[in-house]
Amino acid sequence: MTLVAPALAQTPGPGGPGYEWMWWWGPWHMLMPLVFFGLIVFGIVALVRYLWPGPAPAERRRALDVLDERYARGEIDREEYLKRRDDLGSR
Repeated sequence: MTLVAPALAQTPGPGGPGYEWMWWWGPWHMLMPLVFFGLIVFGIVALVRYLWPGPAPAERRRALDVLDERYARGEIDREEYLKRRDDLGSR
């Protein structure tokens, strides 16, 4: 009986063996759903941007070239040129 008593005194707690070491997992269990849903949102955004990339840079460059030519020929004044250039550059 004297050999059994120390073994019985060291039985695992109510959560089973190793339960006392699990306390630090608490924040991770709360963050994992956020990370999971964040990755899903990131994947959807990346997929939409990949499938719908918007105007190609070459098309935008061509529009700026036409605008430069119109300004050089004097068809538009400086104020209109700058306004339209800003409009094209902001897309």
